[in-house]
Amino acid sequence: MLYSGVMTISVAVSGASGYAGGEVLRLLAGHPNVTIGAITAHSNAGSRLGELQPHLHGLASRILEDTTVENLSGHDVVFLALPHGASAEIAAQLPEGTVVIDAGADHRLQDAAAWEKFYGSAHAGTWPYGLPELPGQREALKGATRIAVPGCYPTSALLALTPGFANNLLLTDDVVIVSASGTSGAGKAAKVNLIGAEVMGSMSPYGVGGGHRHTPEIEQGLSNAAGEPVTVSFTPTLAPMSRGILTTATARVKAGVTEAELRQAWADAYDDEPFVHLLPEGQWPTTKSVQASNHAVMQLAFDPHAGRVIVTCAIDNLTKGTAGGAVQSMNIALGLDETAGLNLQGVAP
Repeated sequence: MLYSGVMTISVAVSGASGYAGGEVLRLLAGHPNVTIGAITAHSNAGSRLGELQPHLHGLASRILEDTTVENLSGHDVVFLALPHGASAEIAAQLPEGTVVIDAGADHRLQDAAAWEKFYGSAHAGTWPYGLPELPGQREALKGATRIAVPGCYPTSALLALTPGFANNLLLTDDVVIVSASGTSGAGKAAKVNLIGAEVMGSMSPYGVGGGHRHTPEIEQGLSNAAGEPVTVSFTPTLAPMSRGILTTATARVKAGVTEAELRQAWADAYDDEPFVHLLPEGQWPTTKSVQASNHAVMQLAFDPHAGRVIVTCAIDNLTKGTAGGAVQSMNIALGLDETAGLNLQGVAP
């Protein structure tokens, strides 16, 4: 069912005590077409939301309910901000007409073998992919009742390189992507390597050597754009900041392709997009410029000596990388203004 005008939709949010769920609620609280219904958690059920998300002042008095099918049912839209492996069972029991938006990984991958290799459980199936800036995805999201929100790293990586592969400008066998992420990307659970004393003034890699679970998702998206398999070497790093991703993605350019052709392909892809911006030549992305917004900014350069294009893309991992992409996809699915609830600029300093 499509909604338009000032009609209000009822929305439930699971995982509301975590970073992703809290970010979904922050955006929905400013959405002109949304009424926030059930707010749920698991171990924190029974707690007052304001104790766990003190920045959500308008919702502070709400009591977290348990994450059950019964509590989530009866809403127009359900956001599942749950750990991987936890969404599929709940989603399968929700009514077919309910728009279910999974911010976890359960429904992103098309290849069941890749899911089982990287996640170690049975594949739950594949839903329409909630990154509308990719070729054909906006149409795929219209009217969808099941949506898989991309991972935060894949969001930045796919936005960075898709125009080159979609326009047949890049070689598919030597793609190298290095991303730096803020600590909120690891979730809210207490971990020694994420405490301030360990993170401040230090950067560290992890998931090196093709072991990060977002690798097959990045390869999937770039292969879809290229129309043939793309091989990616992906290395994530942990940066001493709370939120944000800075991705630097490089690929070899096909013979005869010029820098002007590269820039034109990226400009054509994003000039009309409300949230993705190719910066003027000479200006490079910063994570601060997109903090707490649904915007992505990028710049590209051509290295003729190495024969490679280098694209640097900055997003906020919790907004464009998760909750913002989820709300944007909801808007498209329901026929609402795509930018509703997302007209937030970055913050400075």
